[in-house]
Amino acid sequence: MATDAQQACFEAGIKFGSLYHQFAGTPVSPSSARSLEAAMAEAIENQPHCEAVEVTVHDDRVADAIDHENGYTELTGSLMDVRMRIAYEGVTVRTRMEMEDGYPLMKLVEVVDGGRPGSGDADSSPDADSSPDADSSPDADSSPDADPNA
Repeated sequence: MATDAQQACFEAGIKFGSLYHQFAGTPVSPSSARSLEAAMAEAIENQPHCEAVEVTVHDDRVADAIDHENGYTELTGSLMDVRMRIAYEGVTVRTRMEMEDGYPLMKLVEVVDGGRPGSGDADSSPDADSSPDADSSPDADSSPDADPNA
């Protein structure tokens, strides 16, 4: 049987696979990038154990990829960065997808066993911290990469 940490990592992989393969090929332009970022994040955040998703579609990369007069290109991993925070049974997993050596690499950034449990709040934004004792100062980092024990 899988440990909670292994299951949390599996859940993160499911979210990445869903995000990447569901949205790859979607028409995108610099003017539609923000709405696509929001749609991608909100869609994946609906999945179980997903606390936060942050998608950044880079306008400069999108503009450079447009090679015809119609003003858009197809979304690929090279045009975006993604960060996610998954919580499963007290284990928090942080992941990231970003370009590395010309490839959109998906990787585990951190696995914290005993980290804060998920809030279950479907309205949590990528910057929301679900920890009841979280630092609420403007300088607190509560992004998908934030350290829950800081």
